[in-house]
Amino acid sequence: MDWPFSVVRYYNPRPLKVLPREKPWLTLETRMSDGSTTPPPESDPAHEWFRNVYQGDHVRQLSVRSIVTGMLIGGVMSVSNLYVGLKTGWGLGVTITASIIAYAVFQALERIVPAYRKNPFTILENYTMSSAASAAGYMSSAGLVSAIPALYLTTGRQLLWWELMTWIGAVSALGVFMAIPLKRQLINIEQLPFPSGIATAETLKSMHTEGEQALSKARSLFGASLIGGLLAFWKDFPSLLPKSSAESLGKYAFPAEFPLVGGATGKKWLEEYTIGIEGSLIMVAAGAIMGLRVGISLLAGALIYYGILGPWLIENGLAKPGYRGIVTWTLWPATAMMVTSGLLSFGLKWRTIVRALSGLLTVFSPSAGPRKHDPMDDIEVPTSWFVAGTFLTGLACVLLGHFLFEITWWMGIIAVLVTFLLSIVAARATGETDVTPIGAMGKITQLLYGWLAPSNITTNLMTASITSGAASHSADLLTDLKTGYLLGGNPRKQTISQLFGVLAGTLVCVPVYMVVVDPAKLGSKELPAPSAKVWEGVANLLSKGVANLPEGTVTAMIIGGLLGIILTLCEEFLPKEYKKWIPSSTGLSIAGVIPAFNSISMFAGALIAWLIAKFRKDIDEKYTIPFSSGLIAGESLIGVAIILLTQGPGLIMTLLGSGK
Repeated sequence: MDWPFSVVRYYNPRPLKVLPREKPWLTLETRMSDGSTTPPPESDPAHEWFRNVYQGDHVRQLSVRSIVTGMLIGGVMSVSNLYVGLKTGWGLGVTITASIIAYAVFQALERIVPAYRKNPFTILENYTMSSAASAAGYMSSAGLVSAIPALYLTTGRQLLWWELMTWIGAVSALGVFMAIPLKRQLINIEQLPFPSGIATAETLKSMHTEGEQALSKARSLFGASLIGGLLAFWKDFPSLLPKSSAESLGKYAFPAEFPLVGGATGKKWLEEYTIGIEGSLIMVAAGAIMGLRVGISLLAGALIYYGILGPWLIENGLAKPGYRGIVTWTLWPATAMMVTSGLLSFGLKWRTIVRALSGLLTVFSPSAGPRKHDPMDDIEVPTSWFVAGTFLTGLACVLLGHFLFEITWWMGIIAVLVTFLLSIVAARATGETDVTPIGAMGKITQLLYGWLAPSNITTNLMTASITSGAASHSADLLTDLKTGYLLGGNPRKQTISQLFGVLAGTLVCVPVYMVVVDPAKLGSKELPAPSAKVWEGVANLLSKGVANLPEGTVTAMIIGGLLGIILTLCEEFLPKEYKKWIPSSTGLSIAGVIPAFNSISMFAGALIAWLIAKFRKDIDEKYTIPFSSGLIAGESLIGVAIILLTQGPGLIMTLLGSGK
């Protein structure tokens, strides 16, 4: 699995309830766009939010301690994500874990240091800290677990520390700046849920607020955290035991996956087609707030890709049994649907895009004359930041690509332009399903350069590294900005914290990679690097031309792309009463790039939440989000702790030079 995605994915379709400015985070519900034309500025959701929810001028947010804490925690978690990514291809969630750690640290400091009691760590400082930590923690997704090791596997090229540091830093910063014009569209106007953002906001609110309702939700969240943590320990406790004991007691561990039915049939479905139920509450909790429409779409996609196409592909010799075998074929039509749907959805909102980029006029023509002051302009990230930041970081990517990897300058420019388009797709996928399809975005770029430069493996890999790395950080920033939107934070300050996080991740993660990763062990049992192996396989395949794609995938991509267009047009223009019956193109797409048991588990969570909302609406409104957030937070925290306990000593020895 070559796309990291965070551990919390939620969808909340309830209407926005704005509260008095003093405690806006007591309610975290958000209103979804109904597809109507954009209302006038004075009555649109963004200005309603500014008048009733915004707290950034009244509560301390961007501070030295919040940035330093975020950089430190994020730096540590970047190492954890690097190691896990090289072992499994997955990434661990950062924001909730970082928020809880920071809260615990500052609560302890407030008890023993008088100055901290007088100057407590605020909720906005905490979410700003988590934004920096998240940016640092996801540095591995900028190529350190995929394109960079794949470059060695295909060409034998090992990058020097300064080459790797400048490349990863430029790609990650490019993603931060590219998210700037997307924020107003996806968060302010469309109000996509960005489930991890909602979960983080709910977790922060439960920790930082008082009152009976808040305490009740906090008990729910921490009780669920205990359940999630116990389950994580039950699954992974054998790794904490000596080898002899682990072998005998391992049979009592909670299974990673369950067959959907009993007997040999269920075992075959699970092993060959991944049709089963995941032995984790993370995806169940994610589906609980994702919504039934997306959940059903995920289930339908899983049945199509793994229940119908999977057996047919295996029977006809087009794919090998198992997830990795099937996904090498299904990712192409799924990605095509995701790209056409995402770009068309964004393009249909062209008026909002033009308005979001209207600042370009004042950037290039300051004498264009005065315009009516919009108070949102004082807190939103200026368009000039987007222009200057994208130009400088994009130019850095082009120049570094040319001098480090001999990528023709015009191909580098195309890579940066394509990256912006695919960042839109990745951000929308994250906003709707909380799954960031980093690997799928990289495959699109690899496919493009398989046509533009069919025999150049280095160009194929490193241009895709730009796309996947930047898209990852764009989606990450937008998820964090969703948290800030719900808590009334200042988006400009949060973007600054993200850039500090990129700096921390670059300074920590790259040196650790240089020390820990033994090139001779890449692709071996000790360091399987599954993401890199997938990238290596695609690059080698496309080095002989696009015609060497797996048989039938070109036709499947055309069908998937057309289906994405049709579903998007139906969702946009059909009468409102029919829209609820239109499958989510994003859900159908994501189902093709994750195992079927992930999709089935998310559907189960969505169904449970829908039944609770239908028959006990009071319980749903009070407990669904905090309980689900707690399940995710608990399982994530214990999962990270077990990884650090089992892998930390070896990592330290490696860093000290005795682990080679």
